[in-house]
Amino acid sequence: MQNKSKNLHEAKKNKNDEFYTQLSDIENELKHYKEHFKDKVVLCNCDDPLASNFFKYFFLNFKHLKLKELICTCYKSQNFREISQEDSPQKAYAIRIYRDCNLSPNLEQIQKVLSLSLSCREKQSQKTLDNFEKNKHKLKNSLKILKSDADKTSLFGVYEDEGLGNAGDFRSKDCIELLKHSDIVVTNPPFSLFREYVALLMQHKKKFVIVAHQNAISYKEIFKYIKTNEIWLGYGFKGGAAHFINYHYEDYATANDHREGMIRVSGVIWLTNLNHKKRTELLETIHSYAKNPDKYPKYDNYDAINVNKTAEIPLDYDGVMGVPLTFLDKHNPQQFEIVALGIVGSCEFSCEKKMEILDKNGNRTGKFTINAKGTLYRKWDKRLDKKPPAFRNCETGELYQSIYARILIRPQSAKNKGK
Repeated sequence: MQNKSKNLHEAKKNKNDEFYTQLSDIENELKHYKEHFKDKVVLCNCDDPLASNFFKYFFLNFKHLKLKELICTCYKSQNFREISQEDSPQKAYAIRIYRDCNLSPNLEQIQKVLSLSLSCREKQSQKTLDNFEKNKHKLKNSLKILKSDADKTSLFGVYEDEGLGNAGDFRSKDCIELLKHSDIVVTNPPFSLFREYVALLMQHKKKFVIVAHQNAISYKEIFKYIKTNEIWLGYGFKGGAAHFINYHYEDYATANDHREGMIRVSGVIWLTNLNHKKRTELLETIHSYAKNPDKYPKYDNYDAINVNKTAEIPLDYDGVMGVPLTFLDKHNPQQFEIVALGIVGSCEFSCEKKMEILDKNGNRTGKFTINAKGTLYRKWDKRLDKKPPAFRNCETGELYQSIYARILIRPQSAKNKGK
């Protein structure tokens, strides 16, 4: 696990975090948004058309989804399996496929190139799938090399990169022009550039379905949109983890979860601003605050109770509750209001206490902090806490437990009661 974490950290550090999403995961998520794609221009702006399963999904479902246009762009082509390194020295490519037969390349032309005929059904024939895999290298003649120019837009101009270094980057001029032209963006953006990526989508008011890591929820640049119901979670990956195709790192998954040529990443989610049915489902639990108040201790520095698991949310409590980030997977905005993120800068703490930081065994370190490093905390209780305390009150000697990232929520029903 330590080696796995180290490699993931290096991926972020080196901006080399290209985790290719499996087709099955894409299919399992996007089947819930079919009605949104009709007559729309879809952009996959972090996707090599010759390697991306996002391109494969949307091309094979072009007729089924009734797309108007499909666009894919990539920063540097990584696909040396179908195109030799000599022919494709990691250039930035793009492809546009139109429904309109008066434009080129259109869907009919691309079908001829690939020697296949797409069906309007959800599932394509095995012959169609086989021909796609066998002939997709022929798409290279339909690709355009992207060049980003500092002074002018060179949309699909066939130029060499000239060492500018950002051709095909989603922030480049060409790609932003394509973003403006699109209706819905669907991709797996680089985790290391996630803040910038989402900021660009929101700036241009685009609809999207994108892969993210759960930690992104706690970024202030992302959480502000979640709080205001401008971004929410999709249906998600099974078990909250996904296997990604990655050519740079070996798989550190356990033996019974090992998949050749892939890396397992936990805490992976889909973020979107497209409505889906799951978002209207009510959370139902059997837990009661009135019957078991000791199970829900209050924070010392914020007027709220702590809830360890989403399934343990007491539906008879009208005040503010601190719940795990995974709550968002069950969040219905008609049932709960998101108040804040339980960290400094997102919520106002009610007290300022000087504390000594304790080590992992609960021993004193001689190092000090204010307000538990800017997180929610409560008194340490040996009956409830399996881990040693994390902080010691310098004035009273009381012991405290820091609470991992919490979302502060309040039942919408509380508004009707004047609270």
